[in-house]
Amino acid sequence: MSNLELAPSVMRFYGETVNEDARLRATADGRMELVRTQELLRRFLPDAPARVLDVGGATGIHAEWLVKDGYEVTVVDPVPRHVEQASAVCRAVVGDARSLPEPDETFDAVQLLGPLYHLPAEEDRRKALAEACRVVKPGGLIAAAAINRYASLFEHVTYAHLHTDRMRASVSKILATAVHDGARGFTLAYFHRAEELAAELSGAGLTGVQVFGIEGPAWSLVKAAEQQPGSGPTDDLIASALEAARMAEPYPELLAASSHLLAVGRAPQ
Repeated sequence: MSNLELAPSVMRFYGETVNEDARLRATADGRMELVRTQELLRRFLPDAPARVLDVGGATGIHAEWLVKDGYEVTVVDPVPRHVEQASAVCRAVVGDARSLPEPDETFDAVQLLGPLYHLPAEEDRRKALAEACRVVKPGGLIAAAAINRYASLFEHVTYAHLHTDRMRASVSKILATAVHDGARGFTLAYFHRAEELAAELSGAGLTGVQVFGIEGPAWSLVKAAEQQPGSGPTDDLIASALEAARMAEPYPELLAASSHLLAVGRAPQ
């Protein structure tokens, strides 16, 4: 394991507080995130059986469907509880995205579906991308997720409390600084703009970089239907919101409305 340290709020949140697997399976916007992440990755992944390194792979929720698709998957995650759970799905080891415990040019694809937004320092994000480039084969796929800079603006409307002094101040700080301090609710985190995420991947030497809105511009309508009193979002509402995400792909101006972003690129040959 790397001797690099993650913020205590990150380790506490994932090690003791939240069940990331449950969030992606049980909440409406989490299910949208999972479906769209699968859709987008399947579009770019090499054919199975290729080797995929799932960095920050948590409990193995993405490794699970990748293994079912025929891929040979390794999960690397800094949270021992996650690694123990992911071990039931595939090979899983404790490690840090900035110092991967894997040999050079070993994997056909590397995905970082969480590390970049838990590394608020630009230098650390560069290290994580450099490590992904080191362990992927020449020309291999690297996919990196980010939380959109404006996600908290939309999310806290769904809870109907953005107008309160405390939440207005908190979200205003995120919009101004791109950083959530982790004092309450979530962890220390960095929130990207789409063009910034693309620039970070290109700066790491990746070619053909593209950025997609994972949940698309209508995700907050689904989340509001789930959070506010009533029967919750219908299947038709969720299906329509997913279709909106697909239809929005050609229009980069709509990226700012998605909760999460996914960038893909190829390692140099």
